[in-house]
Amino acid sequence: MQISELARQAGVTTKAVRYYESLGLLTPARLANGYRDYDEHDLRLTREIRALSSLGIPVERTRPFLECLAAGHRYGDDCPASLAGYRDAIDELTRRIEGLTARRAALVAHLQQAAHRGSRVSPADEGEDLMTDYTSLPADLPVPEDDGAAAHLPGRKVPHLELHATGGDAVRLDALGAGRTVIYIYPLTGRPGVDLPDGWDSIPGARGCTPEACGFRDHYQDLLAAGADGVFGLSSQATEYQGEVVERLHLPFQMLSDPARSLARELSLPTFETSGLTLYKRLTLIIRDGVIEHAFYPVFPPNEHADQILTWLRDNPL
Repeated sequence: MQISELARQAGVTTKAVRYYESLGLLTPARLANGYRDYDEHDLRLTREIRALSSLGIPVERTRPFLECLAAGHRYGDDCPASLAGYRDAIDELTRRIEGLTARRAALVAHLQQAAHRGSRVSPADEGEDLMTDYTSLPADLPVPEDDGAAAHLPGRKVPHLELHATGGDAVRLDALGAGRTVIYIYPLTGRPGVDLPDGWDSIPGARGCTPEACGFRDHYQDLLAAGADGVFGLSSQATEYQGEVVERLHLPFQMLSDPARSLARELSLPTFETSGLTLYKRLTLIIRDGVIEHAFYPVFPPNEHADQILTWLRDNPL
């Protein structure tokens, strides 16, 4: 077969085939006209190289596996030299993992130092494990489903309700002004040295309050430029607790505290219970002139939610 046919059947490029030949891994026969003539054995070797490369074994180190096949074995790893090749690849990967782990630990340490700079709470005070990082999210978090619990909110008037804010004053929700105000509502923020409720990561939509807050922090000026007059976070946590979060994460906006979940009662907002606590489900309200203009629910992933709000503001200019 010609090189193009070999490459097609093996799932590689013709350039890759020529590279394998340059290393002496493939030695096709030559026709009378000088063209390469590949057979089924060449195809088998090429597929073996591709399979080993997908495992992270460099092409240059596939020779023992190919020689094992050439010796008549059914599999390229039936020979002792092939097993040694696996061990070498594993050892190299282990060294890389150890190096990356050390770099990650250093980055997390710098993150925690920066996050606590100027804060009343320090990792040393709390005995914090520097590898505990509430700013990142596990890859397998359960996705919350839309149960319709916020469908009634658009068009509703905001109740006459005053909530304590981290700035020291009370904020009246029905007097936020004629412009747009973004209020993102969340269950609770994790805090270094303080355990989250049991099974927190398994509750759809629970994990991610700190990354969400950091997203609104990082996009705060963009949100204002896109038409938001203000941004607030809101949870049932105490103002003192929220104040530490604002300070530690360097948030440029205030947090509102609603420990009695008064807003939930007034607007029938969705909540959930865990570890003896009743907490807000994550959602965001766009309030304009005392009326809920839009509600985002469910919110996922929380670390990208500020981007979603920003996109909506830009797509719906005043």
